[in-house]
Amino acid sequence: MQPGGSLRQVELRDLLRWEKSRLIHQVSRMASRGLVERRSPAGDARGSEVALTEKGWAAVRKAAPQHLADVRRTFFDALSARHVDALAALSAAVLESIEEQETGRDSS
Repeated sequence: MQPGGSLRQVELRDLLRWEKSRLIHQVSRMASRGLVERRSPAGDARGSEVALTEKGWAAVRKAAPQHLADVRRTFFDALSARHVDALAALSAAVLESIEEQETGRDSS
């Protein structure tokens, strides 16, 4: 969903909060299956970018409906509207705390 359809490996690692070696192994496995490709960023030889291939996008499109149905059935169908509202509030508090930690702000 990134502009240009690719993301630097270091940015992907940071978003996933994975160790470098874990990301390298996962991207290598996906590349060997033709789901992603590594690219050199235009005008910048440092690092590489990862992009979904057409085959990768096809896999996402194929898996998405079942994935959404499974999440709804196993998670949201078990919650009342009140539970969902509470979950939203808790999630917002956690995300705010993470943002404060990442920007060096203190919430106290």
